[in-house]
Amino acid sequence: MSVAVWVLLCLASAGAGFALGRGRARRRGRPAALLALHFASLAMPALRAGLTEETAHRAVRHLRALLGRAALVITSRDRVLAREGAGAPDDAAVLRAVGPTLAEARTRVIPGEPGAVTVPLTTGGRVVGALAVYRSGIGERFARAAAEVGAWVSGQLELGELDTARRRVEEAEMRALQAQISPHFVYNSLTTIASFVRTDPERARELLLEFAEFVRYALRRKADLTTLADELICMDRYLVLERARFGDRLRFTVQVAPEVLGVRVPFLCLQPLVENAIKHGMPGEVRVVIKDAGSEAHIWVEDDGIGMDPDQVKAVLSEEPTTGIGLSNVDRRMRSIFGPEYGLIVETAPNQGTKVHLRIPKNRARIAGYDGCVTRQVGIPGRIP
Repeated sequence: MSVAVWVLLCLASAGAGFALGRGRARRRGRPAALLALHFASLAMPALRAGLTEETAHRAVRHLRALLGRAALVITSRDRVLAREGAGAPDDAAVLRAVGPTLAEARTRVIPGEPGAVTVPLTTGGRVVGALAVYRSGIGERFARAAAEVGAWVSGQLELGELDTARRRVEEAEMRALQAQISPHFVYNSLTTIASFVRTDPERARELLLEFAEFVRYALRRKADLTTLADELICMDRYLVLERARFGDRLRFTVQVAPEVLGVRVPFLCLQPLVENAIKHGMPGEVRVVIKDAGSEAHIWVEDDGIGMDPDQVKAVLSEEPTTGIGLSNVDRRMRSIFGPEYGLIVETAPNQGTKVHLRIPKNRARIAGYDGCVTRQVGIPGRIP
């Protein structure tokens, strides 16, 4: 079902609500169409969470309001989930009434006093439940309104499934990013730590603790967003381990405007960019610059290394990359969380280095206690706050 169809269904259900609730809305002094849209918006969050007993109970009152004084029952394929209003029969009778609707996937009008309209609820091309609406004197207009409300409910259930599918894809991408970090980085880090065990046991112990903290952060189950301060601490631990591996060949500078330390950013958005810069920038210098830009925080990760061909950048950021899963993962998550205009901006050319730019919309979270920019070179004692 297309977005356009869902919009039309929403408008149709709003119109039905207008026709059915016109007198009551006029008495209250509120436009009936606005009232119908209001009830639809109240039901929407529950329906987006799927068809369960809990969500049906949360939505049924608002759906009934769209249809006036009718009694409304929501069912799954095998049981009654929720009901609202007087006049509906017992659960067994409701399930008998919706049985043909569930089997045939079509709306049925059942004559009687009260009469009933049974409407299938579908998602992904399958019937998952039904609406049963009971009212005295069911006419063609009311049956059509009930069918439109049921179609709108089906649209919301469909959107909920799409949201769930999107979250699963993002979780899979996060696992892929974590899997990329684990084997490559774990091997190199442990090899480096092992080289210090005999010559400098205290240094080996410090590096092992840094490694453990980095892995604990990178592999934990985490929400989409974390603070920029936490990302910088994770990046700092990564750099300590890389400095132990590469020694003075690794030159790294970080400059951060402290007022953006509390800005929420996608989990593990910096480390893959830094890893890419080290991979392509050595020998040379890698720089991270983070500035306050009003309503946004701007992040640059750049190196003066070998650079890349623009076609290679397109391949790295494509939907099906063969390499560079970290960069493509960050790009897709940025676009998914903040919008298509917030993807990575990569400036590069062969032998001209690479600069990766991120824009992060800010929120109100802040970390207080810093008065100026924090600038640090890897190897100087201390931590990025």
